[in-house]
Amino acid sequence: MLYHVRMDVHLPPDLAPAERGDIIAREKEYSQKLQREGRWPHLWRIAGEYANFSILDVADHDELHALLSGLPLFPYMNIEVTPLAMHPSKIAD
Repeated sequence: MLYHVRMDVHLPPDLAPAERGDIIAREKEYSQKLQREGRWPHLWRIAGEYANFSILDVADHDELHALLSGLPLFPYMNIEVTPLAMHPSKIAD
């Protein structure tokens, strides 16, 4: 199943620099692993925001929830999820 996901990050301003750096490094490692596995095929930065639009390709809602809640930045995110379906006018690949 494909999902369009918007993730907005809101790190606390008083977060210690070392902790901030650690969380961001773990987030990058985790997200790149999922990209290499094909479960996170698209990732775009939203210009001017600490946010992204992503397309995730997972088996079901439960796998999506596990993937998102496993993000190191998850406690600091607002996440909006939209399930996607094939459009009948799309030209097949």
